[in-house]
Amino acid sequence: KKERTTALVVSAVLHGFRAIDTACQLKHYREDLVGEALQTLYDKHGFKREDLFIQTKFTSISGQDTSLALPYDPSDPPRTQLLDSFSTSIRQLRTTYLDAYVLHSPLRTFAQTLEAWRALAELQDAGKVRAIGLSNVYDVRLIERLGAESGRPVQIVQDRWYEGNRWDPEVVRWCINNGAQYQSFWTLTGSPTLLAHPALTALARTKHCTPAQALYRFAQLQGVTPLSGTTDETHMREDLEVEN
Repeated sequence: KKERTTALVVSAVLHGFRAIDTACQLKHYREDLVGEALQTLYDKHGFKREDLFIQTKFTSISGQDTSLALPYDPSDPPRTQLLDSFSTSIRQLRTTYLDAYVLHSPLRTFAQTLEAWRALAELQDAGKVRAIGLSNVYDVRLIERLGAESGRPVQIVQDRWYEGNRWDPEVVRWCINNGAQYQSFWTLTGSPTLLAHPALTALARTKHCTPAQALYRFAQLQGVTPLSGTTDETHMREDLEVEN
């Protein structure tokens, strides 16, 4: 979305979206432009901070483009990196707290991941973050170990949920059984075979919706919260009609 981020976020919220997911990772996200969009919504459209759910992610050095500006010193320990990245995020997003803060992926070692996770817990204890989570994690044992050794369970998992990983069944089941929210991405882009499958297209015709809408609704019925990254206003409207 890059330079279009401000306009697209404003458009999405005006169409009815109320939750925003981003990351402090200049390689793929423009948190600063999300912040501009939020300010526009507050100043020109009557929205308040509490009307919106704002979620961002801490991206470790393995996920960053080191030729671009970094939100922390990569020579610092994980805790310091995360806290510095958090400070950058809330400044760019023009907020004093986050509804959710997520590790973009496990770090290179479990010890580093645990240190970063404990920093998330610190922010939560301080009232600066309401929910904490982990992305790109497909091993239930890691999720459980992280919670056990930190004393702070994972509340959100954000994973690819698509035909290529057989719909991540073990992690989805863990989230449902443990009261965590499972957020899916890559669901449409990664599932061209399913979207073209005669059974799904027939179901969509019966329900007077698109195959994408049928898949999103199926996701919701499985306890999955699908994330939409569309840049198309028609698709925005269709995504919001899914629950109907």
